[in-house]
Amino acid sequence: MRKIIILLLSIFVFSINGKAQNPINPDIVEIGWVEHLGDTIPLDLVFNSEVNKQVTLRELIDKPTVLSFVYFNCPGVCNPLQEGIARVAEKVDMELGKDYQILTISFDVTDTPEKAQKKKKNFIDNIVKEKADHWIYLTGDQENIDAITEAVGFRYKETGLDFAHPSGVILISPDGMITRYLYGLDFLPFDLKMAIIEAQKGMPKPTINKVLQYCFNYDPQGQSYTLSITRVAGTIIMFIAALIFIGLIIGRRKSQKAHKS
Repeated sequence: MRKIIILLLSIFVFSINGKAQNPINPDIVEIGWVEHLGDTIPLDLVFNSEVNKQVTLRELIDKPTVLSFVYFNCPGVCNPLQEGIARVAEKVDMELGKDYQILTISFDVTDTPEKAQKKKKNFIDNIVKEKADHWIYLTGDQENIDAITEAVGFRYKETGLDFAHPSGVILISPDGMITRYLYGLDFLPFDLKMAIIEAQKGMPKPTINKVLQYCFNYDPQGQSYTLSITRVAGTIIMFIAALIFIGLIIGRRKSQKAHKS
């Protein structure tokens, strides 16, 4: 009986996690994430800050860094992503500017430092000015944008005037190592705190929470994540079937014992 239950539970768990745990072939990913945990990003890439100062990543990254990618005219997930970063920055038990910093890079070559400055103002209302200086917005040319997005495995695709792209943040260690990916639009303070500590120690950790990738599909037209009904429904059906099967076995055994007595 125990072996049957373990087998059914194993099948159920595999149905949830199997897809997420399979290695991703980077050659077939057009839009999404291809993780490069433990790799070091090219630190000599040049960008322009929101105050129109030319800087390299090496100059900026001297502490654990929360890196995100957006474009400023995005009608979809970019604003919610930045709102999610702002919310968790308020709540996390770490000091922005001392324990970590935030870098947001536009992957749209037409974005300018002036647009970056306007966009930044929308998300730092609840962050005091001294700390807000440690949330840096960057713009750059195509060569540098391509180099950093490829280095971290951020895959996006131009669709007309907009872009289809995934959502999430990457944790970078003070020496430029990729240590963690956090997917989605909202982040738990505890998850971010642990990721910052790991980045400080230079300890890459595999992504555990891939619920977004499993339960949601990316809609390039709407530029948003939509619930994958077939995946969720299939999982629920398998779980219910397993419970019914277990219930029938237990009921049959109880009936047999009652009959013998």
